[in-house]
Amino acid sequence: MSDSYDLELMLRSRVPIIVVETHEEARILKLFTGLAINLFRPVYKWSITEGLQRLDIDYPAQSHNSEPGTVISHIKSTTTKSGIYLLLDFHPYLDDPILIRKLREVALAQEAMGSTVVLISHTVDIPQEIRKQCARFKLDLPGKKDLVKMVTDQARKWASNNPGRKVRANKKTLDLLVNNLSGLTMTDAIRLAKNAIYDDGAITEEDLPDIMEAKYKLFGDSGVLSYEKDTAKFSDVAGLTRLKKWLQQRSKAFHSTSDTKNLDKPKGIMLLGVQGCGKSLAARSVAGVWGVPLLRLDFGALYNKFIGETEKNLREALKTANTMSPCVLWIDEIEKGVSREENDSGVSRRILGTLLTWMSDENNGVFIVATANDITALPPELIRKGRLDEIFFVDLPDADARIEIFKVHFSKRNLDYKNYDIPKLAQASAGFSGSEIEQAIVSSLYSAHADDSVLATEHIYDELKLTRPLSVVMKEKIDELRQWAASRTVLAN
Repeated sequence: MSDSYDLELMLRSRVPIIVVETHEEARILKLFTGLAINLFRPVYKWSITEGLQRLDIDYPAQSHNSEPGTVISHIKSTTTKSGIYLLLDFHPYLDDPILIRKLREVALAQEAMGSTVVLISHTVDIPQEIRKQCARFKLDLPGKKDLVKMVTDQARKWASNNPGRKVRANKKTLDLLVNNLSGLTMTDAIRLAKNAIYDDGAITEEDLPDIMEAKYKLFGDSGVLSYEKDTAKFSDVAGLTRLKKWLQQRSKAFHSTSDTKNLDKPKGIMLLGVQGCGKSLAARSVAGVWGVPLLRLDFGALYNKFIGETEKNLREALKTANTMSPCVLWIDEIEKGVSREENDSGVSRRILGTLLTWMSDENNGVFIVATANDITALPPELIRKGRLDEIFFVDLPDADARIEIFKVHFSKRNLDYKNYDIPKLAQASAGFSGSEIEQAIVSSLYSAHADDSVLATEHIYDELKLTRPLSVVMKEKIDELRQWAASRTVLAN
């Protein structure tokens, strides 16, 4: 149902006091005014600065009715017409027992008087004395059609101010912009859309990261959830061919706003693997390729010494993720937050319960990428099928993947990989992770710089020979992990 329908139903049912918590004051005033005209009821607006003013007819404000007590007395004494009284920012006065009693008397006399009092503010804490006479109305956030119309209107306004020019955009970038504006009030959505359009008269993919970041900042920075602006492309991720194909197959279903051939939206994946083999880079690439915000949940910042605060922090973080949807929620080293240890007064179990409930009932448009180094520390109820879609194992790169990794890191440093014997380096780096290969290149650049020479294959080859990778230093544990994963997970490569 629409906002107008729901609100009209409230007004026709003669609810004595309607409570509206919103930052969109102008939008709610317009909605009430339009309905009041249709219902043939006078509508008034009150504020402490201007007093009482009728909105459906252009009357001047009554400054003598500016005091809170005075305006409630005026409403109480008016019996000739069943007016609608919109009281703006009245919440600071709801701790006055005299005003509370007057409001209660207005509410109890509603059947005879017919007036409706509407309390409009960003937050309203209803006193217990009048709680049963109140009904809350929640202004819906704009839907996709509303946002498309708004962006189109803003594009027309820009074009009218720039004769002979039109806003450059295509359907893909428009859809991505609208998706990333979802969850915002219309006021905030208009502001961010203007930022994208008025900057250069175009809606491009380069505008999206700034819009995502601005959207995240609107909901505050708790320190538990962070916005990761730097995402990756699949071209930055060497190997992981099975994971890339899996994600590409589900991209359209994730972005769809309606049923796509009866397909469920993808929920998420868990990435298990050897440290340094690209789990974090893969998490970043999901958001980068799908063109959605990447949020990172920090379990270290989540925990609080006060009872109940840790679970509250998690609920707030998940609420923000829902508001930012569609997005990717990256839970790094998830075993640190939901392990099965019993020496934390049950906090881990409560955190797990909160997370599982959200994953089952409330998660909407949030794709989870959970990374773990030790899956044996995770509770089985988290990793069973149905919670997440798949568990991928990110193994040590094979020879072909190592060749790709060398090419990627040479290109990132503006080095022509054709000048190096990459097959030789790939063979010498057997057992190395992607991060260890990158570090070998970095160290070689320092060596070449110290010698005032140009980086050559031999610099990197010598560095590889001097390095003992993790697969050698921790051979027994790495071999055990790889053996465990071989029959229990899907290989990402």
